[in-house]
Amino acid sequence: MSKALVIYNARLLDENCDSPGCILVVEGKIRAVFQGYFTDAGTTRALAESVLKEDGSDEGAKIEMFDAQGLTVTPAFIDMHVHFRDPGLTQKEDLNSGLHAAIAGGYGTVVCMPNTSPVVSSYEAAMDVRRRAAAIGLANVFQSVSITENFEGKSIEHLKSLVKEDVPLITEDGHEVASSALMLEGMKAAAEKNIIVSCHCEDPDLAAAARPHRQHALSIMEKWHLPAWGGSASDSDDIPPEVIQEIDESITKANELLQLAEDICTERNIQIARQAGCHVHMCHVSTVGAIEAIRRAKEELSDEAADFYTGMADAAYEASRDNVDFFPVPAVEHGFSVTCEVTPHHIALTGTEEPDIRALVNPPLRSEEDRLFIIDAIRDGTVDCIATDHAPHTLEDKAKGAPGFTGIETSYGVCNTVLVKEGQISARRLSQLMSSNPARILGLNKGLLKTGYDADLTVVNPDEQWTVDSKLFCSKGKATPFDGKKLYGRVKAVFINGRNVFQK
Repeated sequence: MSKALVIYNARLLDENCDSPGCILVVEGKIRAVFQGYFTDAGTTRALAESVLKEDGSDEGAKIEMFDAQGLTVTPAFIDMHVHFRDPGLTQKEDLNSGLHAAIAGGYGTVVCMPNTSPVVSSYEAAMDVRRRAAAIGLANVFQSVSITENFEGKSIEHLKSLVKEDVPLITEDGHEVASSALMLEGMKAAAEKNIIVSCHCEDPDLAAAARPHRQHALSIMEKWHLPAWGGSASDSDDIPPEVIQEIDESITKANELLQLAEDICTERNIQIARQAGCHVHMCHVSTVGAIEAIRRAKEELSDEAADFYTGMADAAYEASRDNVDFFPVPAVEHGFSVTCEVTPHHIALTGTEEPDIRALVNPPLRSEEDRLFIIDAIRDGTVDCIATDHAPHTLEDKAKGAPGFTGIETSYGVCNTVLVKEGQISARRLSQLMSSNPARILGLNKGLLKTGYDADLTVVNPDEQWTVDSKLFCSKGKATPFDGKKLYGRVKAVFINGRNVFQK
């Protein structure tokens, strides 16, 4: 006997829909979506039974009813950029803790980065992570593979064994492929298999030049017990103003070099991808210069792609008359294309001011001009998706300056608060950024409330206010600049293939 799930008394939200309604799920797939006020369990069950009877094959299915109690049902979020530290760095995170954190954050699919120990540099190693993740039975996991073997910047032979359906993305995340010639060969190899090349755009020489400035700041911060994940200097007693000034000046010098590093390498990687004819995806874009380079590249695509973006702009104009913003990415086929992601922390935080100037992450938190430019790029469709760059560390490692924050459990709240509640974009556009667009980029049958799509669903209360308490995170990583901040929007339940795996 097949199993069916009916989610009723809900607000249905995806890139195409914002309406009351109910959803019928059969054997892990969305069978039907109905708009309207389905608040009564008996009436809704009868509707589901009639649909199953008409179909015939599933008549008599065991039906489970889920009352959403007026909350929002949306496609589960998809994160193209997480660090679960497994294998080898499991004191920071492991698959079990990372997947519980993902589910608590409303995520149904994640793409893990390969900067583990050892580096994930083979098809076999990637599939081992996927098998172990599948056994846990929570979110879906794709494990990316390094562009060069073991991050050594010498060989790309291992790319020949990759299968796109299993490994849709390769990356050298954490640093950059220094050799442009080798990056070109890697992108050509990826293009042959239609695999995405995800770039951590950071010129290695400029990054090296920035390192002593950051290390100098960290040495002083450690002496005065200032955390490397944000927090006002006023929280620590008796720190002389000249000490704070020295720290901040050193961080500023480092960040200026790292801004140039991102701008230069973004342009480089776009030009190499154009030559290679591959799909390049820019990680954690954070500067005005990088956004402008990506926008130019999109405008200079082939005539067919240019027509798509022109049509998209025309559709956006028409949609704007109804205050709806709609910027899907094109289906990615063989050939040159560009997509990009931004992070919740670069959307929400300013790295040139208290208290977040000492919240260390790569790329760094940027100026208010950069932050507002990112939001403009979200509004005009230049930005394709939001990814967390979830980067858990032990508090000891973080205190020593390990870059990155735990972010997957706060992502929806941060983005809903800063983007939707402040009127920057619609809730439909946020669903597009967090669900349907990353699904399109990865080629997944997910991200929409639509018949035939995978029933990975997240129930949220977009109006619930809550205070971030990192001690309650499922993630092992507790370092976050959002600790103690009030956010709007909380995940209440998650279904993976129609199976309830989380409920708060």
